[in-house]
Amino acid sequence: MTFYNVAKTFVVAPLVNTAFRPWVKGLDNIPAEGPAILASNHLSFSDSIFIPVKVPRPVHFLAKNDYFVKQGPVGWAQRNFFKVTGQIPMDRSGGQASQNSLEAGERVLRDGELLGIYPEGTRSPDGRLYRGKLGVARIALGTQVPVIPIALIGTDKVQPIGKKVPNIRRVGMIAGEPLTFGAYYDHPKDRFAQRAVTDEIMYQIMRLSGQQYVDRYASEVKKGMDDGAGG
Repeated sequence: MTFYNVAKTFVVAPLVNTAFRPWVKGLDNIPAEGPAILASNHLSFSDSIFIPVKVPRPVHFLAKNDYFVKQGPVGWAQRNFFKVTGQIPMDRSGGQASQNSLEAGERVLRDGELLGIYPEGTRSPDGRLYRGKLGVARIALGTQVPVIPIALIGTDKVQPIGKKVPNIRRVGMIAGEPLTFGAYYDHPKDRFAQRAVTDEIMYQIMRLSGQQYVDRYASEVKKGMDDGAGG
């Protein structure tokens, strides 16, 4: 048994299941074996804990690079938690750095494992669902694996942005039916194909989660909030 499975089975899962009593629907839509992308909305830092607890197989998440570089005791604990649970640093600065991160995600899939990704690229600032970035489509079209849309329910109430100690309340997870994009597999680098695939994934997440959709990038909205606060 790997360290991931030991920590999940005997430490993390008992704590999470007792404190938050997560409910799950559609778990049978996640394949018992073989590669797949779990594409989820992103409401809370806790999302990367709730999904692996309820999915029987290990899930390797593309996690933002900030989680791996923080200093001090908290940064050390956070960095090592993400490493031992198989999380992959995602450099969102663009260019070759972002491409390298996506290729690391593709390697997970080529090894027959599950890759978790948040298409919005960052946590929602207000509980709404924001426009998906194209990385999820690049990986899906490059590897031709199914995409499972995931809706997390209530995790923003458990740990809102800026809150370090989570609130104790029930959360939910809904896994939708697998999505495949055979019509676009011959054009994996076409940006119109990538946008169509991403938009379909986001539509399915919206349908499952019931969130209001905003056709803007969450990162742009957050930047506007920061600029407004600074002004």
